[in-house]
Amino acid sequence: MRKSLTKDILREKTKKNLLRLKRHWRIKRKITGTAEVPRLVVFRSLRHVYAQLVDDVKGKTLTGTGSLSPEIKDKLKGMKKAEKAFIVGEHLAEKAKKKKIERAAFDRAGYRYHGRVKALADGARKGGLKF
Repeated sequence: MRKSLTKDILREKTKKNLLRLKRHWRIKRKITGTAEVPRLVVFRSLRHVYAQLVDDVKGKTLTGTGSLSPEIKDKLKGMKKAEKAFIVGEHLAEKAKKKKIERAAFDRAGYRYHGRVKALADGARKGGLKF
């Protein structure tokens, strides 16, 4: 009995992720990034959050950062996940400014605009990125 319960839980988890991926592809069809206005993509795992600016026309990542980036990793110790996401957003905005990127199209990757995703967006806005 325990074995089937585990399988049901795994099926539910993969189903949940599959639904998120479907939402992501649906959003991605509408939002396209260019060199002037790249797509800001968010990915969150259970512990960390990552963000990158993507030029879909050329199919290249312009810049990216995450909570494991060596530049900000030490600064994030002891913080909550949403606070880390805010710092990651600010750091991404700094990197974008160095590449002379001022605007971006926000792609939440199928996640709800809530919690860490919202914190990352707020941090990027505070850092000077417009979307």
